[in-house]
Amino acid sequence: MIRVLLADDDVLVRRALSDMLDPHDDLHVVGEASDGREAVALARQLNPDVVVMDIRMPHVDGLAATRDITASPGSPRVLILTTFDVTEYIDRALVSGADGFLLKDTPPSELAQAVRDIAAGRAILSPDITRQIVDLFRHRDRFRIDASCLPDLTVREEQILPLVAVGNSNAEIGKKLHISEPTVKAHVSRLLVKLSVNNRVQLAVLAYRTGLAPQE
Repeated sequence: MIRVLLADDDVLVRRALSDMLDPHDDLHVVGEASDGREAVALARQLNPDVVVMDIRMPHVDGLAATRDITASPGSPRVLILTTFDVTEYIDRALVSGADGFLLKDTPPSELAQAVRDIAAGRAILSPDITRQIVDLFRHRDRFRIDASCLPDLTVREEQILPLVAVGNSNAEIGKKLHISEPTVKAHVSRLLVKLSVNNRVQLAVLAYRTGLAPQE
């Protein structure tokens, strides 16, 4: 059973999210928070597996709450769910520690699967948000990073990084490169360490910022 905490300042949104998730036998909403401060407190108290987090909330916003929640070892994974463009928050989103970003118009079945994926350690970037990130880094030089500043990557790491950036799972990457899923997992783990990022979302965004991810 995957334990889920919902954090959104709109009670109707929280109820809608609960109605989407609770009917699934493997998902259980264990609590609801109306702002970021309460989300941090309930995350510590209830020990959920996944926190579904809004961005704009009173007192403490979702990204600050995410940073606090993910700072501790063994912390819950966080799925940011928002109606707002990620471009407005990209700098803070990069360091928030969230494992996924989806828009609130995501269909219920996709939201449920995203929670499962996040709980299993897979990062989630919706196609719409991925396109926003690509557009942002293509047209705004202040967000770009010179790829020459990165540590040297192996040939295999250079093959895997763009595939992570467009949202492929380890299994999908393995099939495309004709290598085993554990081998992909090992390469991804080394990329996280080598590039000093915390999760696959940050790895994907770094790939776009440096131009190492597909630009179309």
